[in-house]
Amino acid sequence: MFRSGVRFLGPLRCSLRPRFYSSQTTPVKKAHLGLKFVGGVTALATSLYFTNDTFHDGTKHLYLTSERVGVVTLATLKCFNIYKNVLLEQFPSEQDRQLALSAAHSKAAHITLKALEKNGGIYIKLGQHICALTYLLPKEWTTTMLPLQDRCPRSSMEEIQAMFKDDMGVDLMEYFSEFSAEPVGVASLAQVHIATLRNSGEKVAVKLQHPSLAEFVPLDIYLTQTVFSLMHKVFPEYPLTWLGDELQNSIYVELDFTNEAVNAQNTAENFKNMLNETALRIPQIVSAEKRIIIMEYVAGARLDDLDYMRKNKINPGQVSSCLSHIFNNMIFTPHVGLHCDPHGGNLAIRAVDKATSNNGHNFEIVLYDHGLYRYIPLQMKRDYSHFWLAILDNDVPKMKEYAQKFAGIEGDRKFRIFAAAITGRDPEIAMNMNIKKVRDDAEMVNIQSQLHSEDGVLEDLMEILSSMPRMVLLILKTNDLTRNLDETLENPLGPERTFLILANYCARAVYDESLETNSKLYRRYSFQWFSHNLTSWLSYQKRRSSLFFYDVYMFFLRRQTQIL
Repeated sequence: MFRSGVRFLGPLRCSLRPRFYSSQTTPVKKAHLGLKFVGGVTALATSLYFTNDTFHDGTKHLYLTSERVGVVTLATLKCFNIYKNVLLEQFPSEQDRQLALSAAHSKAAHITLKALEKNGGIYIKLGQHICALTYLLPKEWTTTMLPLQDRCPRSSMEEIQAMFKDDMGVDLMEYFSEFSAEPVGVASLAQVHIATLRNSGEKVAVKLQHPSLAEFVPLDIYLTQTVFSLMHKVFPEYPLTWLGDELQNSIYVELDFTNEAVNAQNTAENFKNMLNETALRIPQIVSAEKRIIIMEYVAGARLDDLDYMRKNKINPGQVSSCLSHIFNNMIFTPHVGLHCDPHGGNLAIRAVDKATSNNGHNFEIVLYDHGLYRYIPLQMKRDYSHFWLAILDNDVPKMKEYAQKFAGIEGDRKFRIFAAAITGRDPEIAMNMNIKKVRDDAEMVNIQSQLHSEDGVLEDLMEILSSMPRMVLLILKTNDLTRNLDETLENPLGPERTFLILANYCARAVYDESLETNSKLYRRYSFQWFSHNLTSWLSYQKRRSSLFFYDVYMFFLRRQTQIL
């Protein structure tokens, strides 16, 4: 079969090695051995997959991780390729370039939408953030992401039951006598089921975190920040890295539902003496774990459901006023937290019997999802108050002064853009505030036109928003919500009352600041102390009286209209 082969390699060195010969060809044997090896490995892997839980879970995790990374990577490459082709192409006119860019936006947005829906979880939340950035991103992107507001992937009952057993230590149906298999609401981080407590018979809402989030959130955060960093390198005019940072800073807080329980209880306490002004209802917390929260069941219609309001004889003007009181109180009142996700899905209107209600209205405004709150620093509240009072007084120098103080805005050009962003109005109207003028479609078209056609305007806006304090961005978002809801409600009182309510809260914040300053500057009960405190009080009462006389005027106007 073999013979020894002697090979001389030099002085005193030689190599002795066997040489094999076979009647069969070597490639066939190698293939046969290879098949045996692959078959053995496959059999072992299959056996481990079905018999060893650790190996099974590790293999499944590796597969799902690879799939998620692949979805993000493929979508990113496709989008970059779309934009690369458009940006490198030469067009006969600017109009042709804009049309091609619009088509690229639409195509890339739809690719991204499919990727976000495929991966689910925090990617849905990211899409919701993109949808809300109407003043920043092209409309092709924001409108494409709209389905993510109401179309979130749901977790299966099997997943929910397994998580409930792990977290609560008992089976789901041991805890509840009834539990709806179909969720009444599905969001990016959780879904809500209606149930009945077995021990008390109370009907409750059960909010359950999507079980898959715990496994993939760190990876998803990393991928999100990586994509935004790449976007910033390719499109420096769209610096959205702050969005990834904001997501990272907030997501772990939101994923701990015990934080939501504390926030809900604090908000209910802060508003308990303001029910006549706000009609606010916070569902009471029954129990809270990190991934499961059980609360009082309080149902309602969407806040923009005008048919529901007409059917139940709810006055949209009163609803608008209550909304203004709720969010202005959160923004301007010391030690009150600001709800960080105040979109339409987290607010509901609920008809009640006025005779038995504790708020003097025939409705309640229900506020859900208290997972994330921010506490605005006191000085920022005060500087922001000065800024709004300057807008209402058409005092441009003071507007500039306080825009710099609370948002770091420098320069006339950036100031004009910022004033338009924070008021949601055309720059000229923002600079010469006329609170009786209703924002119409023509004004919105003009704002969009200036944003995307004037040289450098969009770049300046993106720079402003990426560099300003995150708390100011949250205030901007809240302003957008209340403004859009006010317009949706078709408030018969117009925007005047909304701005007068805002002015009242601003005046109170400035009044408190002036009292504090006077106490530091002047000896208590001295002539200067009395004089300056009286001046501050008169200024505050002047603001308050504006709202009072406006309400009196509108009351008699409505009475006169009814008589005629």
